[in-house]
Amino acid sequence: MDISKIAIRHQQPVENILMDIATLAKQTPDLIDLSLGDPDLITDERIIDAAFTDAKAGHTKYTASGGSSAFIDAVAAFYKKQYNLSFLPSQVRATVGALHGMYLTLQVILDPGDEVIIHEPYFSPYRDQVVFAGGIPVFVPTYEEDQFQLNIELLKQAITDKTKAIIINSPNNPTGAVFSTEIFKAIADLAIKHDFYILSDEVYEAFCFYDEFTPMAAFAPEHTITFSSFSKAFAMTGWRIGYMIAPDYINAAAKLINESVTYSAPTLSQQAGIYALEHSETLIPEVVSVFKERLEYIQKRVAEIDFLSMLPVKGTMYAFINIEKTSLNSIAFAEKVLKETKVLVIPGKAFGETTGDSHVRLAATQDLEELKESFDRMEKLSF
Repeated sequence: MDISKIAIRHQQPVENILMDIATLAKQTPDLIDLSLGDPDLITDERIIDAAFTDAKAGHTKYTASGGSSAFIDAVAAFYKKQYNLSFLPSQVRATVGALHGMYLTLQVILDPGDEVIIHEPYFSPYRDQVVFAGGIPVFVPTYEEDQFQLNIELLKQAITDKTKAIIINSPNNPTGAVFSTEIFKAIADLAIKHDFYILSDEVYEAFCFYDEFTPMAAFAPEHTITFSSFSKAFAMTGWRIGYMIAPDYINAAAKLINESVTYSAPTLSQQAGIYALEHSETLIPEVVSVFKERLEYIQKRVAEIDFLSMLPVKGTMYAFINIEKTSLNSIAFAEKVLKETKVLVIPGKAFGETTGDSHVRLAATQDLEELKESFDRMEKLSF
């Protein structure tokens, strides 16, 4: 048997630059890896100790498929305390990271041919998940001259009678942009007017450096499905734990699908998540301050290199660096940097061709010493 026996749609898979980069990172010796958003920080020892204690106390079995009642209550309590938003337990679901929640939601809401609007540049799995669910991704570009803010007029032009949802990501991966409150409100108003869902990826909510973050659910509660995780704000990428918050009828449908997929999120990771949320006021600032300092350093170094430029980063853990002065596209630039400096960045094309290919994304996931070494090498490049 050979590849011709697998599903036709997978015989010639679409290029996945993000995953190709991940593979390359594992194969290159002496690499300074500034590609993937996997923090170098180890999960706080207090979270690890709490989970270890819970494991010895017997938290090693399945929870309910939607998560333990303690985990669900902890998520709801966090949103009440942090944002003064109230959610019923029936609206909250533990997921295996935020993307798992996105997958379940798209499977629940999409019929074949339904359209999902995605603002570009975008986290590449969004497109794939829409397609896997039978939907059609519709891209709305954002531009550097607009600070990568979503242009509401362009959004209006993308809405059709087949629009089922829009995927929103703010603070944004890869651009570092934070959408204004006015833009959130305008998106909410359009969703209510045209009766489509807002799928709000809020994984980087804690990394809103200079403004207070307000969840999309505050503006359109009946139309919003919220996704978040512990991966970034608590440096828990390997624990694979997140959650979704949705209208209860969507959560009920997601339950039926998920019981044939993962059944439940890892029990120990839920226990770790409970501790993290209950101590978020102490734990989150310690992580966020590290990345804010690193991004401010990156911004300083970029300003000193004549062939690079970037907007001030407002959030996340990424710098989206303009490379137009090199006259190279993003893949050629990333390949040159890797070959000549052994520094790995992600080509902007991985996040969309319309506005991504004149940039590269650099993840601030190494310490200041490593970042200094990276820029010391890159500043010697010639074009």
